[in-house]
Amino acid sequence: MGTPAFAVPTLQALIAAGHEVVAVYSQPPRPANRGHRLTPSPVHLAAEAAGIPVRTPRSLRDSAEQEAFAALGLDAAVVVAYGLILPAPVLWAPRLGCFNLHASLLPRWRGAAPIQRAIWAGDEETGIAVMAMSEGLDEGPIVLEERVEIGPHDTAGSLHDRLSALGGPLMVDGLALVASGRITPRPQPAEGITYAKKIAKEDARIDFAASAEAVDCQIRALAPSPGAFTEILGERCKVLKAEVLPETGHDAVPGTVLDGRLTIACGLGAIRPLVVQRAGKGPVSVEDFLRGFPVPAGTIAG
Repeated sequence: MGTPAFAVPTLQALIAAGHEVVAVYSQPPRPANRGHRLTPSPVHLAAEAAGIPVRTPRSLRDSAEQEAFAALGLDAAVVVAYGLILPAPVLWAPRLGCFNLHASLLPRWRGAAPIQRAIWAGDEETGIAVMAMSEGLDEGPIVLEERVEIGPHDTAGSLHDRLSALGGPLMVDGLALVASGRITPRPQPAEGITYAKKIAKEDARIDFAASAEAVDCQIRALAPSPGAFTEILGERCKVLKAEVLPETGHDAVPGTVLDGRLTIACGLGAIRPLVVQRAGKGPVSVEDFLRGFPVPAGTIAG
């Protein structure tokens, strides 16, 4: 049960390990690209390529959908970024239960955007966890987890790819341990609970009143998508990569462009954008950006 590209390696790992994947559940096809043509999800496409039947209900709250799920006679259900709530009749239908792959070290960053929120908060490590699902939001006991360092240049994109690749083998190992009775999932700690709320559109606006380090964390947390943005000379521009200059810009109003290289003052220190994207255009180096869109020193971004 999964939808985005993040979940595809787990499906492929289950197949490679010899599990009988009797069905795949994914979000219904959505309009995509310029033609807004209905497009199946990455998991949907991967399942079809493997010859696995795909089901795309809009909800699992309907009793008929719940009965159809129970009729599969499952040993276990694997859930990776599926996007639908699993009601109790679905959670408890498989013999061993439902197991979720979650991209954080629970209970830190329960919820929708754990990768982005970990980087944004300046966390130095995160991880990937196999959790036995319960009715609460990401509250179930942990089967296995693997810790991952967050480097100073990691973005949501790079961390996404690393955790996605680790998730498949971890889920395979976790299922084997549960099925053989060699592990009892451990309850999550009661301390350290945080919630990774979904990224809203206005969350992506850069707050230059924050420190340069905090602005850099925001930029990396939202790269490559949706991209942290600011408005420069009336045009919305995304900043996808930046350099922190902690000793620069202390006397300037936050958001002030300090020089001809687009260095921007922050509440403490400054940042120098390195990769920028204008509306309707592709990402370019800051040098190329400035050649086509000169920004004089003294301009206020915000």
